[in-house]
Amino acid sequence: MGRRAMLALAGGLAMMGVMGMTGTAQAANAYDFGFTAIEGGPLKFDAYRGKTVLVVNTASMCGYTPQYKGLQALWEKYKDKGLVVLGVPSNDFGGQEPGSTKEIKEFCEVNFAIDFPMTTKEPVKGPNAHPMYKWLAEQKGEPKWNFHKYLIGTDGNLIEAYGSKVTPDSAELTAAIEKALPKG
Repeated sequence: MGRRAMLALAGGLAMMGVMGMTGTAQAANAYDFGFTAIEGGPLKFDAYRGKTVLVVNTASMCGYTPQYKGLQALWEKYKDKGLVVLGVPSNDFGGQEPGSTKEIKEFCEVNFAIDFPMTTKEPVKGPNAHPMYKWLAEQKGEPKWNFHKYLIGTDGNLIEAYGSKVTPDSAELTAAIEKALPKG
């Protein structure tokens, strides 16, 4: 193989490696992903290194929307102990999150006084799902509806997934969070 062909091959492989970090096959853990914060700007999951993170796909017009109150309560109770609640608005289920980023943010602040981190609206299932949701789905299945929860440990690895009916204040979820919180 000639020098040019070798350089082209090496360059192509290098690009695949760089691009792969946003895909699922190359992801070692949750720290390899990022979102856009609802306020704008990057929201890199790496910022949560060493913390326990509850990732929840949310919607403003869903029967489960009152779970925002419980998510905010979890955040307030455990944030100083190392829990991050991350809301990911999605319109994937029943078109129940049709609003703009500004409308979603305002709805959450006015109705539930949400101050935990949230992302811009993202697809969370199927071939167009956000790369992190593809990674999560490979391990524990994709969300079946709004307010599906994924618990991620302090090492960036997925611990467990919880369906929409598992409320933020359920004994099952609370026990799992307490067990997963950073030690010390």
